[in-house]
Amino acid sequence: MKRFTYILFLVALAVFAGCKEEKEAFEDPYSGAKESLGIAISRDIDPQPASGRAGATVTVAATGLERYKDNIEFTFNGVPAKILSVTDSEITVEVPDNASSGVTSIIVDNQVTIGPYFTVEGLVNIDPTFQTSIGTNGRVNQYFPLTEETNILVGGFTNYDNKGLLSPLNRIIRITDEGALDRTFRVGKAANGQLFSFVPVGNKYIIAGSFSGYGQQFNISNITALNTNGSVDTAAYDTYLTDSTGFTSNFPRFNGGTNSAIERMYPSGDKVIATGNFRYYVKRTYDQPNFLGVKDTIILDSTEIRQIIRLASDGSLDKTFRFDGSGKAFDGANGFIDTYMHTSGPLAGKMVVFGKFSRFDGKAANNIIRLNADGTIDETFVPGDGADNGISSLNYSEVSDKYIITGNFSSYNGHESIGMAMLNSNGSVASSFAAKAISGGYVNFAKQLSSGLIVAAGNFKTYDNIFRSGFMVLDATGNLAAGYNNTGRFSGNLRDVIETTTATQKKALILIGAFTVFDNIDVGNIVRVTIE
Repeated sequence: MKRFTYILFLVALAVFAGCKEEKEAFEDPYSGAKESLGIAISRDIDPQPASGRAGATVTVAATGLERYKDNIEFTFNGVPAKILSVTDSEITVEVPDNASSGVTSIIVDNQVTIGPYFTVEGLVNIDPTFQTSIGTNGRVNQYFPLTEETNILVGGFTNYDNKGLLSPLNRIIRITDEGALDRTFRVGKAANGQLFSFVPVGNKYIIAGSFSGYGQQFNISNITALNTNGSVDTAAYDTYLTDSTGFTSNFPRFNGGTNSAIERMYPSGDKVIATGNFRYYVKRTYDQPNFLGVKDTIILDSTEIRQIIRLASDGSLDKTFRFDGSGKAFDGANGFIDTYMHTSGPLAGKMVVFGKFSRFDGKAANNIIRLNADGTIDETFVPGDGADNGISSLNYSEVSDKYIITGNFSSYNGHESIGMAMLNSNGSVASSFAAKAISGGYVNFAKQLSSGLIVAAGNFKTYDNIFRSGFMVLDATGNLAAGYNNTGRFSGNLRDVIETTTATQKKALILIGAFTVFDNIDVGNIVRVTIE
């Protein structure tokens, strides 16, 4: 009897376990998966030829294609190509007009097989004669042509072309037109923080950014003056001591600055205009006691003035610029700003202020306004409702007399403007330009060249439904410029584009900013490309 009961118990347990297993059963995760296409492409075997222009005939070795020959799509870096022939061992195609350098691929029933890399030849190419393939290890914020043969770079780097491994090149260097480091410009420890801007004033260089020290000097508030050899311009000050005897010490002669970063700087006669998102002008007093009168001290005085200031060559605040008659500074913007200043031509002295704000100097302003040379709002600049979202970049072409703006906006003064717009010099929309649909991000920089072409960059993936990975060249109407869009992947952000020439007088561009890849090639924040 006991044995029978035990057998029943085992049967019941087996039934219970079976029920439990049935309840916990899962669907096959691979159920319904598509069968393998049986297509094989070796990414190690180059296409024949491995490079070519639009219209070229290219053959790629692949197996397993013939049974799909009526259902194949072939792409060059995402752009569909015309298929000329298919066999079971290769496919022959024609490079499409809008192709750019990158991987090839075969698509059948939405299944993608990646093929080898193909280089699309065109009018934009990295210049191998520029004497740095490594670039910098941090962003480049400004490239300033200093003489006919030398240029100043400032930014956030401590190395250039691996020349700063033993002795760091801290954020300011001088290079030749061909990109070679000029070691005669010796700056020692230089800036202890990022530099954004450089301008010569008189026989001095003014540098600005986000830094508190330069070399052995640490009484700096984001801006100072250098001698032409790269050292800080200093002056002797009588310094207050607890015993009131005082002593003489050297401090920066340029005595003035701001409480946070200066992002742009422009010459204004023998003065400089500095802009950024700061709130206070600051100045040091070396020869007076602090409020207790008993400590060795340097007094830091401040004056509230937002975002835009003009400073004399000694660093003193110019209160004739953007101050009212009672000594109060103008309000500035109620949000983030950036600026562009006209330094030549009929608009010289005027400054466009753009960014993300809804009021400026107490008046409604949708992300863009322009100032007169005296710092007051320019009423001849009429943007209307302006941009419906923030503006990330603005540049002006004296050749076309037009601005081009970029940002995360979709309209400008009621006109559809998808991430880019061209403006007349009075701030109205230029109807001759129309941006096309952008996907995968937005354009955060654009500049019109003297030729009328427009260089644009950002984090987008397609433009006008054509694959463009972050970099493109447009014509003056907003279409992709034929022959100029052969380059592959771009990764990062552009700060500026400078027109120049190579040693053989080819038209070229210096690209600077914070980017690590151009045309699928690793670069370091600066590169020269030919554009012809």
